[in-house]
Amino acid sequence: MTRVALVTGGSRGIGRAAALELAARGNRVAINYAGNAEAASRVLDEILATGVEAIAVQADVGDPGEVGRLFSEVSDQLGPVEILVNNAGVTRDGLVLRMDVADWDQVMVTNLRSVFLCSKAALRPMVRSKWGRIISISSVAGVAGNAGQANYAASKAGVIGFTKSVAKEMGSRGITVNAVAPGFIDTDMTNDLSDDIREAASASISVGRFGLPREVASVVGYLASDDAAYVTGQVVVVDGGMAL
Repeated sequence: MTRVALVTGGSRGIGRAAALELAARGNRVAINYAGNAEAASRVLDEILATGVEAIAVQADVGDPGEVGRLFSEVSDQLGPVEILVNNAGVTRDGLVLRMDVADWDQVMVTNLRSVFLCSKAALRPMVRSKWGRIISISSVAGVAGNAGQANYAASKAGVIGFTKSVAKEMGSRGITVNAVAPGFIDTDMTNDLSDDIREAASASISVGRFGLPREVASVVGYLASDDAAYVTGQVVVVDGGMAL
Protein backbone atom coordinates (compact mmCIF):
# COMPACT_ATOMS: atom_id res chain seq x y z
CA MET A 1 0.00 0.00 0.00
CA THR A 2 1.26 3.47 -0.88
CA ARG A 3 1.71 5.73 2.13
CA VAL A 4 2.56 9.40 2.60
CA ALA A 5 5.95 9.93 4.20
CA LEU A 6 7.47 13.15 5.51
CA VAL A 7 11.21 13.38 6.12
CA THR A 8 12.44 16.44 8.02
CA GLY A 9 15.89 17.61 7.07
CA GLY A 10 15.47 15.54 3.94
CA SER A 11 17.77 17.40 1.57
CA ARG A 12 21.10 15.88 2.61
CA GLY A 13 22.82 13.02 4.40
CA ILE A 14 20.68 10.51 6.26
CA GLY A 15 17.52 12.48 5.49
CA ARG A 16 18.15 12.36 1.76
CA ALA A 17 18.89 8.63 1.93
CA ALA A 18 15.71 8.03 3.97
CA ALA A 19 13.60 9.96 1.47
CA LEU A 20 15.03 7.93 -1.42
CA GLU A 21 14.54 4.66 0.48
CA LEU A 22 10.91 5.41 1.29
CA ALA A 23 10.27 6.45 -2.30
CA ALA A 24 11.88 3.23 -3.55
CA ARG A 25 9.37 1.38 -1.40
CA GLY A 26 6.56 3.13 -3.29
CA ASN A 27 5.63 5.81 -0.76
CA ARG A 28 4.77 9.36 -1.71
CA VAL A 29 7.42 11.53 -0.10
CA ALA A 30 7.53 15.06 1.25
CA ILE A 31 11.05 16.43 1.66
CA ASN A 32 11.33 19.10 4.31
CA TYR A 33 14.34 21.39 4.31
CA ALA A 34 15.41 24.43 6.32
CA GLY A 35 17.31 26.55 3.81
CA ASN A 36 19.10 24.59 1.11
CA ALA A 37 16.51 24.70 -1.65
CA GLU A 38 19.01 23.56 -4.28
CA ALA A 39 19.86 20.35 -2.40
CA ALA A 40 16.18 19.65 -1.73
CA SER A 41 15.41 20.16 -5.42
CA ARG A 42 18.03 17.60 -6.39
CA VAL A 43 16.51 14.98 -4.09
CA LEU A 44 13.05 15.84 -5.39
CA ASP A 45 14.19 15.39 -8.99
CA GLU A 46 15.74 12.01 -8.14
CA ILE A 47 12.46 10.78 -6.71
CA LEU A 48 10.26 12.22 -9.44
CA ALA A 49 12.48 10.57 -12.06
CA THR A 50 11.43 7.19 -10.67
CA GLY A 51 7.75 8.00 -11.20
CA VAL A 52 6.96 8.42 -7.51
CA GLU A 53 4.96 11.44 -6.37
CA ALA A 54 6.95 13.83 -4.18
CA ILE A 55 7.16 17.44 -3.03
CA ALA A 56 9.70 19.63 -1.24
CA VAL A 57 8.57 22.04 1.48
CA GLN A 58 10.70 24.62 3.26
CA ALA A 59 9.93 25.00 6.96
CA ASP A 60 11.69 25.54 10.28
CA VAL A 61 10.53 22.45 12.17
CA GLY A 62 11.50 24.00 15.49
CA ASP A 63 8.79 26.65 15.06
CA PRO A 64 5.17 25.69 15.89
CA GLY A 65 3.65 27.92 13.23
CA GLU A 66 5.99 26.65 10.54
CA VAL A 67 5.25 23.04 11.51
CA GLY A 68 1.53 23.70 11.18
CA ARG A 69 2.07 25.14 7.70
CA LEU A 70 4.32 22.23 6.72
CA PHE A 71 1.77 19.61 7.64
CA SER A 72 -1.04 21.53 5.97
CA GLU A 73 0.91 21.74 2.71
CA VAL A 74 1.80 18.06 2.77
CA SER A 75 -1.79 17.07 3.53
CA ASP A 76 -3.17 19.29 0.78
CA GLN A 77 -0.75 18.03 -1.87
CA LEU A 78 -0.13 14.39 -0.93
CA GLY A 79 -2.50 13.47 1.87
CA PRO A 80 -2.15 13.12 5.65
CA VAL A 81 1.30 12.09 6.88
CA GLU A 82 1.35 8.37 7.68
CA ILE A 83 5.11 7.93 8.03
CA LEU A 84 7.13 10.59 9.83
CA VAL A 85 10.92 10.57 9.90
CA ASN A 86 12.24 13.12 12.38
CA ASN A 87 15.71 13.66 11.00
CA ALA A 88 16.39 17.41 11.18
CA GLY A 89 19.39 18.13 13.36
CA VAL A 90 22.29 20.47 14.01
CA THR A 91 25.47 20.53 16.11
CA ARG A 92 26.98 23.42 18.04
CA ASP A 93 29.92 21.67 19.67
CA GLY A 94 31.93 22.95 22.60
CA LEU A 95 32.93 22.14 26.14
CA VAL A 96 30.23 22.89 28.71
CA LEU A 97 32.36 25.52 30.44
CA ARG A 98 32.57 27.45 27.18
CA MET A 99 29.14 26.71 25.74
CA ASP A 100 26.84 29.65 25.08
CA VAL A 101 23.20 29.45 26.09
CA ALA A 102 22.33 30.24 22.46
CA ASP A 103 24.24 27.16 21.28
CA TRP A 104 22.44 25.01 23.83
CA ASP A 105 19.03 26.38 22.90
CA GLN A 106 19.51 26.11 19.13
CA VAL A 107 20.43 22.44 19.36
CA MET A 108 17.49 21.70 21.66
CA VAL A 109 15.02 23.49 19.42
CA THR A 110 16.16 21.89 16.18
CA ASN A 111 16.95 18.40 17.48
CA LEU A 112 14.34 17.85 20.17
CA ARG A 113 11.51 20.37 20.11
CA SER A 114 11.06 19.64 16.40
CA VAL A 115 10.51 15.96 17.22
CA PHE A 116 7.76 16.89 19.66
CA LEU A 117 6.11 19.39 17.32
CA CYS A 118 6.18 17.19 14.22
CA SER A 119 5.13 14.04 16.07
CA LYS A 120 2.19 15.83 17.67
CA ALA A 121 1.08 17.18 14.30
CA ALA A 122 1.37 13.74 12.68
CA LEU A 123 -0.38 11.81 15.43
CA ARG A 124 -3.88 13.24 15.06
CA PRO A 125 -4.54 11.78 11.59
CA MET A 126 -2.62 8.64 12.51
CA VAL A 127 -4.94 8.05 15.47
CA ARG A 128 -7.99 8.54 13.23
CA SER A 129 -6.72 6.01 10.68
CA LYS A 130 -5.35 3.64 13.36
CA TRP A 131 -2.04 3.33 11.50
CA GLY A 132 1.17 5.27 11.69
CA ARG A 133 4.95 5.11 11.84
CA ILE A 134 7.19 7.62 13.60
CA ILE A 135 10.94 7.11 13.29
CA SER A 136 13.24 9.63 14.94
CA ILE A 137 16.95 9.85 14.28
CA SER A 138 18.85 9.87 17.56
CA SER A 139 22.60 9.14 17.89
CA VAL A 140 25.01 6.93 19.76
CA ALA A 141 25.94 10.20 21.50
CA GLY A 142 22.47 10.12 23.01
CA VAL A 143 23.14 6.63 24.36
CA ALA A 144 26.70 7.01 25.64
CA GLY A 145 27.36 10.77 25.67
CA ASN A 146 30.27 12.49 23.96
CA ALA A 147 32.76 15.01 25.27
CA GLY A 148 32.31 18.39 23.64
CA GLN A 149 28.75 17.59 22.63
CA ALA A 150 26.74 17.91 25.84
CA ASN A 151 23.98 19.83 24.07
CA TYR A 152 23.83 17.43 21.13
CA ALA A 153 23.99 14.32 23.34
CA ALA A 154 21.30 15.68 25.65
CA SER A 155 19.01 16.44 22.71
CA LYS A 156 19.50 12.97 21.25
CA ALA A 157 18.97 11.31 24.64
CA GLY A 158 15.77 13.33 24.86
CA VAL A 159 14.68 11.88 21.52
CA ILE A 160 15.06 8.40 22.99
CA GLY A 161 13.01 9.22 26.08
CA PHE A 162 10.34 10.86 23.95
CA THR A 163 10.24 7.85 21.63
CA LYS A 164 9.73 5.36 24.44
CA SER A 165 7.03 7.47 26.08
CA VAL A 166 5.00 8.04 22.91
CA ALA A 167 5.37 4.36 21.98
CA LYS A 168 3.65 3.49 25.27
CA GLU A 169 0.90 6.02 24.62
CA MET A 170 0.22 4.97 21.03
CA GLY A 171 0.79 1.22 20.94
CA SER A 172 -2.90 0.39 21.16
CA ARG A 173 -3.69 2.74 18.26
CA GLY A 174 -1.78 0.88 15.56
CA ILE A 175 1.04 3.44 15.69
CA THR A 176 4.65 2.43 16.22
CA VAL A 177 7.29 4.86 17.45
CA ASN A 178 10.98 4.01 17.20
CA ALA A 179 14.39 5.65 17.13
CA VAL A 180 17.50 4.95 15.11
CA ALA A 181 20.86 5.80 16.69
CA PRO A 182 23.61 6.10 14.07
CA GLY A 183 27.29 6.15 14.89
CA PHE A 184 29.82 7.77 12.56
CA ILE A 185 28.14 8.13 9.17
CA ASP A 186 29.65 9.76 6.08
CA THR A 187 27.61 12.96 5.89
CA ASP A 188 28.25 16.70 5.81
CA MET A 189 28.29 16.59 9.62
CA THR A 190 31.32 14.28 9.67
CA ASN A 191 33.10 15.56 6.56
CA ASP A 192 34.64 18.38 8.57
CA LEU A 193 36.49 15.96 10.87
CA SER A 194 40.26 15.94 10.50
CA ASP A 195 42.00 12.91 9.02
CA ASP A 196 43.47 12.07 12.43
CA ILE A 197 40.06 12.06 14.08
CA ARG A 198 38.56 10.00 11.28
CA GLU A 199 41.34 7.43 11.55
CA ALA A 200 41.00 7.21 15.32
CA ALA A 201 37.22 6.90 15.04
CA SER A 202 37.45 4.20 12.36
CA ALA A 203 39.84 2.24 14.56
CA SER A 204 37.19 2.19 17.31
CA ILE A 205 34.54 0.76 14.98
CA SER A 206 34.34 -3.02 14.71
CA VAL A 207 33.76 -3.00 10.95
CA GLY A 208 36.63 -0.52 10.53
CA ARG A 209 34.87 2.26 8.63
CA PHE A 210 32.24 4.99 8.77
CA GLY A 211 28.74 3.98 7.78
CA LEU A 212 26.87 5.09 4.69
CA PRO A 213 23.62 7.08 4.84
CA ARG A 214 21.80 4.33 2.93
CA GLU A 215 22.78 1.83 5.63
CA VAL A 216 20.83 3.91 8.14
CA ALA A 217 18.03 4.53 5.65
CA SER A 218 17.44 0.82 5.14
CA VAL A 219 16.66 0.49 8.85
CA VAL A 220 14.30 3.46 8.59
CA GLY A 221 12.59 1.79 5.63
CA TYR A 222 12.04 -1.39 7.61
CA LEU A 223 10.65 0.44 10.65
CA ALA A 224 8.28 2.34 8.36
CA SER A 225 6.92 -0.84 6.81
CA ASP A 226 4.11 -3.22 7.72
CA ASP A 227 6.78 -5.81 8.54
CA ALA A 228 7.69 -3.77 11.63
CA ALA A 229 4.17 -3.70 13.09
CA TYR A 230 5.35 -5.46 16.27
CA VAL A 231 8.42 -3.27 16.78
CA THR A 232 7.87 -0.17 18.90
CA GLY A 233 9.67 1.82 21.56
CA GLN A 234 13.01 0.54 20.30
CA VAL A 235 16.35 2.26 19.73
CA VAL A 236 18.13 0.59 16.81
CA VAL A 237 21.83 1.35 16.98
CA VAL A 238 23.53 1.52 13.57
CA ASP A 239 27.17 2.10 14.43
CA GLY A 240 29.23 -0.73 12.93
CA GLY A 241 29.87 -2.10 16.40
CA MET A 242 31.46 1.09 17.75
CA ALA A 243 29.63 0.86 21.09
CA LEU A 244 30.55 -2.78 21.72
